[in-house]
Amino acid sequence: MIDWTTVILILAGVVGGIVNAVAGGATLITFPALLATGLPPVAANIANAIAVSPGHLLAVLADRPSLPVFDRHLYLLLLLSAVGGLAGAGLLLIIPDRLFTLPIPALIAGATLLFALAPRVGKAADRSASTDNGAKRREAGLLALTAIYGGFFGAGLGIILTAILSLSEPHDIRRIKAVKNLLASVVAVAANLFFLLRGAVHWPSAFPMLLGAIVGGYAGGHLVRVLPANVVRGVVLTAGSVMSIVYAFKYWI
Repeated sequence: MIDWTTVILILAGVVGGIVNAVAGGATLITFPALLATGLPPVAANIANAIAVSPGHLLAVLADRPSLPVFDRHLYLLLLLSAVGGLAGAGLLLIIPDRLFTLPIPALIAGATLLFALAPRVGKAADRSASTDNGAKRREAGLLALTAIYGGFFGAGLGIILTAILSLSEPHDIRRIKAVKNLLASVVAVAANLFFLLRGAVHWPSAFPMLLGAIVGGYAGGHLVRVLPANVVRGVVLTAGSVMSIVYAFKYWI
């Protein structure tokens, strides 16, 4: 007998992996899919974090030459990312389910908006540059808050990090993206290790989606050459908008 829940999770992972490779925004596909299988919201969020986490790490490995020299400031950002990821994961596990479900529509809507603005964020990052100490301090402070958000929910994390890094990085957008992927990977690893040590991962849901996301990411690496990013972006934006409305009715009305 076919386990349709597993099939749905694998397919959602494949689609999410392709979406991440081509345009980004997999969580807007994968998180609602986990909720649709009946998984409680916090458990779905944790399973989603495990499933989509390889994306940034694979991007780091693929674009290692773009990483800057590891100096004191970058080590500070890495430390803040790890601590923030742990703090966000810890917060997720201690708050009541109701306090997590209440902002879900807003979180999905916010992530959808960030995804819609992503091209403008990239252009702004390409235009802005400042290496003064004030900019670096602002960058570190904003990163600490963003890392907590990343450990707690994480949708749109890469877009937020891109905007923050534009405060002090040079005009090399490729370098900004490489550091963004590195910091997002550290946030994800820290949060996921915490979830694993606490035994909070629902593996019957997380593992099939993880497998699907790996397959989808590999396929997306090839499809990115032929599949129009605007088409994928349109699908993700539509899905995010619909899910925002659906969950607003479910949790707010």
